[in-house]
Amino acid sequence: MMKIYEEKTAPNARRVRMFLAEKAISDVEYVHVGLKAGENISSDFRQKNPLGKVPVLELEGGEFISESMAICRYFEVLHPANPLMGSTALDQANIEMWQRRCEISFMNLVGMGFQHTTGYFSDRMTPVKEWGEECIKLATKFMSFLNDHLANHEFVAGDSFTVADITAFVSVDFARVVHVRIDDEHQHLLRWYKSIKDRPSAQA
Repeated sequence: MMKIYEEKTAPNARRVRMFLAEKAISDVEYVHVGLKAGENISSDFRQKNPLGKVPVLELEGGEFISESMAICRYFEVLHPANPLMGSTALDQANIEMWQRRCEISFMNLVGMGFQHTTGYFSDRMTPVKEWGEECIKLATKFMSFLNDHLANHEFVAGDSFTVADITAFVSVDFARVVHVRIDDEHQHLLRWYKSIKDRPSAQA
């Protein structure tokens, strides 16, 4: 059986869990890796992923795939039904565009805000509080951008649920650790968030 090494509450791990739940893929064993305890930076784990990041997919043949979107892409190709990354060239490009926007301008910024303002990983990095605060401001600004976009779209990348929605949804939840929440005036973002939260995959 394939294995996924992860910290369940980590945003990138949640992305993979939601993706597999949407695909109804269950023949995977989840193996806990404690981030706070530094299990991900142990010599043993670095043999699976030299960068020491989760999640990591271990295939039955012993190969390892890291990076959450690479893992999702692997399963998308294996299970093309119910595509979450698009079917046509245009769909795939549009979904990738929005997935990257949500990742670079939202998830990654929240992550930097968390790392640099909370001191959670201060034993293995040098936090720069001012940089973390700036990242949080930019992530909050992106939520306003996303709200405006969702005024005319049911989902992030158009009329269908895609991996871009997974990235955005996980990022909204992750933002709570830096005290960023959907503003009451962001009604379109709130409507979208509630609809995604109601999906069974959101509890994966």
